[in-house]
Amino acid sequence: MPSRSRPNILWISFEDTGPYYGCYGDPVARTPNVDRFAAEGCRWTRCFSTSGVCAPARSAIITGMYAISVGTHHMRTTHADPAVTELPTPYSAVPPHYVKCFTEYLRAAGYYCTNNFKTDYQFEPPLTAWDDQGDAAHWRNRPDPDQPFFAVFNLMRSHESGMWPEKCPSPEFDPEAIEPPPHLPDTPKVREALARMYTHIAHNDREFGTLLEQLEADGLADHTYVFNWSDHGPLPRGKRWPYDAGIHVPLIARGPDLNSGRVCEDLVSTIDLGPTMLSLAGVEIPSHIQGRAFLGEQARPPRKYVYASRDRHDVSYDMVRAVRDGRYKYIRNYRPDLPYLSWIPYRNRHPIMQEIWRLRVEGGLDEAQSALFRYPRPVEEFYDTVTDPHEVHNLAGNPRIRGDLERMREALDAWIKEVGDMGRIPESEMVRTWYPEGRQPETAPVVCVPICAESPGIEPAPEGGTYDGPMLLQLHCATQGASIAYALRTEDDPHWLLYTEPLRLDAGEYLVRARAIRIGYKESPEIRARFVVREA
Repeated sequence: MPSRSRPNILWISFEDTGPYYGCYGDPVARTPNVDRFAAEGCRWTRCFSTSGVCAPARSAIITGMYAISVGTHHMRTTHADPAVTELPTPYSAVPPHYVKCFTEYLRAAGYYCTNNFKTDYQFEPPLTAWDDQGDAAHWRNRPDPDQPFFAVFNLMRSHESGMWPEKCPSPEFDPEAIEPPPHLPDTPKVREALARMYTHIAHNDREFGTLLEQLEADGLADHTYVFNWSDHGPLPRGKRWPYDAGIHVPLIARGPDLNSGRVCEDLVSTIDLGPTMLSLAGVEIPSHIQGRAFLGEQARPPRKYVYASRDRHDVSYDMVRAVRDGRYKYIRNYRPDLPYLSWIPYRNRHPIMQEIWRLRVEGGLDEAQSALFRYPRPVEEFYDTVTDPHEVHNLAGNPRIRGDLERMREALDAWIKEVGDMGRIPESEMVRTWYPEGRQPETAPVVCVPICAESPGIEPAPEGGTYDGPMLLQLHCATQGASIAYALRTEDDPHWLLYTEPLRLDAGEYLVRARAIRIGYKESPEIRARFVVREA
């Protein structure tokens, strides 16, 4: 498909947000822009994240690979804690050599790809993933206004850190009008925290509306697919957990061929987002990608199951796997000897978490609210999400659901075998296989190979040279799985292009700059070679 005929794609994600929108039936939410958008497109009611926390979830989104299958499952890899020096952090995860950010496939097809601004992939974002990355990134920055774009805006106001009282001293919502879910205590501080959450979502909604207005003002709305989604849910016993409160997320899309006002109840996983964008863009989905397209010509039949995982968070290890169908949730706790509430310092800053701890000490929690303190943990948990949407009644020992329990157990086992779960590998051992002698591997430097009558692609030209045209220049990197970025510009911060085929150099003088990167490796040193191509 010629690049100019491909549709534009715009993602607007809300950080740490469950389906707390008016269009999802939330009576408290004030989300007029999202609600209007949903009326113009399609709203999925059963979209679930692969993880209840940012980095593993975002790793799966950007690669189309489950975090447990590529070593990005521990939260997180890039931070160290001075109080717990035994952890093998910081490090950048090193997925298999064939794993790429799916945006590279879009760039290779002619898309201008831009991300504003969060990444959090468990590895440094490779230079080749984005044309523009940062808090000023925008589709409006593309040099050719006719170039199709894939633009991402991650709205951060709703992140967990916004729940600290000082981040939102004057919520826009009345705490008395908000009823906490049954697994959270009902106290003034909890209600105030929920008022802050709804305030942040309302703020995101206004930013969302502004971006849609910009798209309309640019005359691009009719030729652009727009998606709204979140990486995972918020709140204690939501974020970081595979309960629906942690993995059930909104997903709404509007596009040239999507029916207005449609509501879809198919199961969708956030790992499916990347391959779906490739499908809509007319780009072949690589065979290794584990997500599956739900729109476009490469769309596959609806899922029967979605899957989620939980591993180390901050300084505390865990291993939990979960599978969900349209009704039931099966959770397996591989470490029932560990408490539900291990030490996670960042989580403990949450005002609701502080209330939970306070009431635990005072004996003020009811049975549902005390579930996080149950010890030992059950090896298996099983919930009927229709009759028990907050997942507080574990049915794993109920003979009435034995057949469904066994079916879900088998589904989880099959998935673990299929994707190759790395959770049983000690993290320190995993990192040692990536970092021989404790050092991060480095991508090999780019080699320039001229191809012309006098130099038929046999000898490299590390510093360039003078050749008779016409001439092709091949760029090569010896690191398996590396991608190459290049520029024919002299400024300090040029627009780095993704190398996909030999460069044609007509008569003239060229400064060729190139850098290579494999995900998880250090970027190669930049090479610079000057070529003079003479008229034939």
